Amino acid sequence: MSRAIPLVDLQKFERGSESDRLDFVNQLGQAFHEFGFVGVVNHGIPKTLVDDFYTSAKSFFAMEVATKRKYEDPALAGQRGYTSFGKEHAKQSEVADLKEFYQIGQEVADDHPKKAEYPNNIRVEEKPEFMKLGMELYKSFEKSGASLLRAIAIYLELGENYFDDKIEDGNSILRAIHYPPIREEPNSAIRAEQHEDINLITLLVGASAGGLQLLNKQNEWLSIIPGENEIVVNVGDMLQRLTNNYLKSTTHRVVNPPREEWHKPRLSIPFFLHPKSEMDLTCLEKCVTDESPIGYSPITAGEYLDERLREIGLKK
Repeated sequence: MSRAIPLVDLQKFERGSESDRLDFVNQLGQAFHEFGFVGVVNHGIPKTLVDDFYTSAKSFFAMEVATKRKYEDPALAGQRGYTSFGKEHAKQSEVADLKEFYQIGQEVADDHPKKAEYPNNIRVEEKPEFMKLGMELYKSFEKSGASLLRAIAIYLELGENYFDDKIEDGNSILRAIHYPPIREEPNSAIRAEQHEDINLITLLVGASAGGLQLLNKQNEWLSIIPGENEIVVNVGDMLQRLTNNYLKSTTHRVVNPPREEWHKPRLSIPFFLHPKSEMDLTCLEKCVTDESPIGYSPITAGEYLDERLREIGLKK
């Protein structure tokens, strides 16, 4: 079966020869320009860590709803802790997605200039290992994500380290999403309605069940089926905005399984890589041409995130 998205090997960029690196940069850049999605192998995120976090997340979601709700704080707009079933919807939809989730955010020292901006993570008393593993996975994702953004910076001729200081201690989110078994005919909702991500890039470790699809340029939905130890990485709206639509934030969704598999839950672990809130998302000059006139007004990453959280119903 042919692949829906290209596949790249991050080791070629991190440890390869100069020509290997250049090859990787071009492959990644082209994939983000053409598809907005890419599969990545040899990404450096340990399989044992992913497996352990999966197990821990699964046991969290298996707890009683009343217990899980202890870890839900509406004031945090879903940015830390638990968000119960049916709270989030795609920005163009009124119907809530069929999911619940838990979010882990950036942690900084008490004397860090960003401390006031980053609320403390909410630790689950019953599952102390959940946050410990989550933070380890968070750091691992940050490292691989930074590497991918260095390659993209080279591709965009911005200099390899363009994103480094913008994402250091950035506002990234690790999200464990649980799509419970479907017990009755859904009210026109699917597990996750079509949407684009808000951030710079999203890194997703293989979900426990299929369902992820992207919308290609021919307006066809293609199923993304990652191989063994492959992560799926996609462009978010912030990177699309920065590059004036040159890099593509592709519409994607999670469809419901066939009826005979409704009893199977689905767990997926995306990492939404965000910059610091003050990053300027004004379109890069080199991406504005006569053929591609400027498409967006200037905005910071923080202002943009705030706007989108209101659109998807997490912030009132």
